[in-house]
Amino acid sequence: MTDYPEGAPCWADAMFDDVEAAKTFYSDVLGWTFGESSTEYGNYTQAYSDGKAVAAVVPPVPGGEAPSQWCLYFASPDAAATAEKIKSAGGELVMEPMQVGVFGTMLIAKEPSGAYFGVWQPGEHKGFEKTGEPGSFAWAEVFTRDVGKVDGFLPKVFPYEVQRMDMGDDPEAAGMDFKLFSVAGRSPDNVVLGRMNMGDEFPPEIPPCIQIYFGVPDCDEAVSKTQKLGGRLHFGPMDSPFGRFAALTDQQGAAFAVIDMSTTSGDMPKIEDA
Repeated sequence: MTDYPEGAPCWADAMFDDVEAAKTFYSDVLGWTFGESSTEYGNYTQAYSDGKAVAAVVPPVPGGEAPSQWCLYFASPDAAATAEKIKSAGGELVMEPMQVGVFGTMLIAKEPSGAYFGVWQPGEHKGFEKTGEPGSFAWAEVFTRDVGKVDGFLPKVFPYEVQRMDMGDDPEAAGMDFKLFSVAGRSPDNVVLGRMNMGDEFPPEIPPCIQIYFGVPDCDEAVSKTQKLGGRLHFGPMDSPFGRFAALTDQQGAAFAVIDMSTTSGDMPKIEDA
């Protein structure tokens, strides 16, 4: 297992009314297998790719109602200290820091523009055992309509350095406001998160969120499987210098994206200090 630097995405899970249907869906679309559910921890069930832990699914808390959705967790050496930073930076704690047995400590929060996220202080569970490959977490972006709030919040909570992506003369990207957040330096290998401004192309009913991208060997095949299983295509498939990707929701309404990082097109955009 890898120890993740502070502020790096380190885990993802999702809550589903029908966990068995979710397991079937992601088994078919992402090739996941699932372990035994942990009754001691609310039937939390880990997903695996090539035998390595990549995510988890869980049913709602009895009596609770929440939409099916994915939650991305960021690594922290001290969840309680991160919670204080979240509050002082204008964020909201949805769930106070809570120890999860010997595995670690978690919290759930909402950044000032409205996107939910988690924080994970590792114990025995360090986080993703595999990333950047088919079947695993590949990338994430904060989608927001208030970039000022997000840009002011994130570097106060995590030790991020901020850069801006210059799309040059690409007509499809004209007016795009996209920033990158990195840890431990500004090399491409240290970029851990993107931030996208939600323009008019996003319907008003879509709330701010953190979009999680999972790697796949074939983007179009993943889209086809999603649609056959009752999910929906919202954007793409689209080629980019980073890979061919598409934005989807599963059959229970949880949003996610898929990306084939082996299929790239076009020149890499310029990255500038913000």
